[in-house]
Amino acid sequence: MFTGIVEELGTVAAVELGPESAVLRIDGPLVVSDATHGASIAVNGVCLTVTEHDETGFSVDVMAETLARSSLGSLAAGDRVNLERAMPADGRFGGHVVQGHVDGTATITARTPGDRWETVDFTLPPDLAAYVVEKGSITVDGVSLTVAHVGDDAFGVSLIPTTLDLTTLGHKGVGDVVNLEVDVIAKYVERLLSHRQEVTS
Repeated sequence: MFTGIVEELGTVAAVELGPESAVLRIDGPLVVSDATHGASIAVNGVCLTVTEHDETGFSVDVMAETLARSSLGSLAAGDRVNLERAMPADGRFGGHVVQGHVDGTATITARTPGDRWETVDFTLPPDLAAYVVEKGSITVDGVSLTVAHVGDDAFGVSLIPTTLDLTTLGHKGVGDVVNLEVDVIAKYVERLLSHRQEVTS
């Protein structure tokens, strides 16, 4: 489990594409400082398992399902990525409950700068719209954010200077694709209510 607080901006060192999978080598000395084989690291919001590591970086396998549901398949050597280690049991919740299970992707449609902040607008896939509410939580490329405004097919967030400086969201432009994970609590509530309705009907 993660909290959506990015620890490090890593760099993709290499990408090996297979017929239905990929191997990523990522440089991130902070997140591998205590890494072990099998550890979980979120890469742009996708929970991945460390298969190899050294003092500067790590390798992960990316399966077909992940490539289909996320933007990881478009990564190339030199790209920057948001990195977060799994939260320890005694860790502090700085963001919200993030599983690292991407629900879909969105596209940046606009960036509007403020004095020290910036509003960024995204498309909203129809199958995820019900889970996104104003002032609710959403994970964008692994970053825990608060929804500033939402419509039927779009939503926006406001990015503070720290987020602009320390994550990939400060550098992405209109047309770029990002990973989305909606609030898992909303999905559980929907499932619970649906099940209760089926039982009582």
